[in-house]
Amino acid sequence: MRLLFLLLTALLATPAFAETVVLDATAVKNLRLETFTAEETVFEESFFALGRIEPKPDRVAVVSSRIAGRVTTLAAIPGDEVKKGQPVVSVESRQPGNPPPIIELAAPLGGLVTRSDLRLGDPVEPEKALMEIIDLSEVYAIARVPEHLAGRIKPGTRAIIRVAALPDQPFEGDLLRFGTTADRESGTIDAIFRLPNTGGLLRPSMRAEFSIILSQRENVLSVPRSAIQGDAGSRFVYVRHFDLPNAFIKTPVQVGEINDRFAEIISGIFPADEVVTRGAYSLSFVGSGTLSLKEALDAAHGHEHAEDGSELTPEAAAKQAADHKGHDHDHDQEARGLSAWAWVSAVLFVLLLLSLIRRAPRAAN
Repeated sequence: MRLLFLLLTALLATPAFAETVVLDATAVKNLRLETFTAEETVFEESFFALGRIEPKPDRVAVVSSRIAGRVTTLAAIPGDEVKKGQPVVSVESRQPGNPPPIIELAAPLGGLVTRSDLRLGDPVEPEKALMEIIDLSEVYAIARVPEHLAGRIKPGTRAIIRVAALPDQPFEGDLLRFGTTADRESGTIDAIFRLPNTGGLLRPSMRAEFSIILSQRENVLSVPRSAIQGDAGSRFVYVRHFDLPNAFIKTPVQVGEINDRFAEIISGIFPADEVVTRGAYSLSFVGSGTLSLKEALDAAHGHEHAEDGSELTPEAAAKQAADHKGHDHDHDQEARGLSAWAWVSAVLFVLLLLSLIRRAPRAAN
């Protein structure tokens, strides 16, 4: 008992052990932990907004016919890329002739065919749009910006834009102008960003998320917001142990400015520290981990350590052996004491029985 008390006291008094979560490889995989290396970078004050992708009005065109007739050839369908001047539809005129005259309708600009309801033999009328083509080499990303923030952004303001279809591929756009009217119900106004669309990955009506940058500061230590845990009065992160595999130290931090992606770290960690991002919340419920600190250090270094994780010097090893020997001696003494007490109790019990037996006949007389 004395050894157990001393061991618990030593462990509780060791901050490194109390704040270290040591896992095995299986636990790391199950938690799907991911880390981020803290570094000093340009920190951006920004705010979040939702919006959509729209084509530029001057890059949308339709194919139409100046004469009435019927469709005889359909050379492009929605999803096809066409070049400017490329024939896309052939129309047989209703004017008399043998054979009737046929005209070819060409694409007025190069781009993506986005709409067409044509079938071979369909009638064609001059007032009917036959096909829509959009040049998507450059698009508009339109953010719904709260009115109270609109005054803080000017033409040329940058935004990092992400779409749900391409979550790992951010795009960068510049503010061109604001919309002509505000939305009275939502209290927002459209902010129109010009966005290059190399590869044509962005399509009209895609939902977009905006990180609109208001200002920048250089040489700021920051980590992703997902790494920050705890409440407002007690923030902390989990830092990968620099020496011990699959070990993470719960580290208090002082947090400064926070934008929609990163948090400024004023104190608590240093550049090059690896902080846990994905899975950080789950680590809070793992406790001390799936391995003891001693087991992890023994496996990592190939020699034995003390229970608190410190190096086991020859003097400490001798003391530990002496403590074990003393514990064994105390245990033997306790066992002998218990044995003697058991014998004394048994003798007293027998004497009590004899006394009761001797008194019984006298009571009968």
